[in-house]
Amino acid sequence: MKIGLFTMPYMRLPLERAFRDAKRFGFDGVEVWGGRPHAYAPDLKAVGDHEMKELSVRYGLPIIGYTPETNAYPYNMMIGSEAMRRDSLDYIKLSMDVAVGMGAGFTLISAAHAGYETTRAQYWPRLIKNLRELSAYAEEVGIDLLLEPLTTYESNVVVTCNDLVEALDEVGSERLLGMCDICPPFCNREPIMSYFEKLGGRLRHMHVIDSDGQSDSHMMPGEGRIPLRQLFQEIEAIGYQGYCTIELISAIMNEPSLGSALAIERVRELLKE
Repeated sequence: MKIGLFTMPYMRLPLERAFRDAKRFGFDGVEVWGGRPHAYAPDLKAVGDHEMKELSVRYGLPIIGYTPETNAYPYNMMIGSEAMRRDSLDYIKLSMDVAVGMGAGFTLISAAHAGYETTRAQYWPRLIKNLRELSAYAEEVGIDLLLEPLTTYESNVVVTCNDLVEALDEVGSERLLGMCDICPPFCNREPIMSYFEKLGGRLRHMHVIDSDGQSDSHMMPGEGRIPLRQLFQEIEAIGYQGYCTIELISAIMNEPSLGSALAIERVRELLKE
């Protein structure tokens, strides 16, 4: 199991700090958050991806993935007018372009909330239409597009493993794959390992954190209720060779270096036991 560092908590510091910390703390790669000031896709299109490539080479760490913001601030492909939908899809396509340019292994998106008054009969066809167009573009530019289920506190569209499997099956693209942030299944009271069983080789990536099981909060490993030691044993037992990014988001924003150091220390301790 390889461990990735997520750059979002470093948004108030130079991006190089995230790469430097990833190197000195022993992370295996970096997952780049696609927000300002570091890696917002329109900004990268304007100025180029030279800094990303340079940091990756300088610190000897692969950019394992690029994760643009797609949860309604300001882009959400699942809600609003046709113009809003079109704007969101164009943004995701641009994000795939810059991901290819920086040498990222994938682009990661989610299906944000479709609105309380929208029925499944209304939002599901919109989801599939969106994913078919985006998957076709991923095939064209040659990058994997990963769909991430969210908690029910964040979305009403793709929130369970079954939702994810259904979407992947309906679209049927080799470039559209799944991932598992372990917070949603834990909150949904569904087995985290069912993602491996149901997705098989289509499980491309993971986000690992801890959770209280009652919110979308991403907690420091060891401070929530997920039995992480046992989970990691199960993941290693089935031979998962992909990356697990520790996605702490805003939980360590005031001290991203200290938080990153503690997080990987906790994960290493759990892996040894």
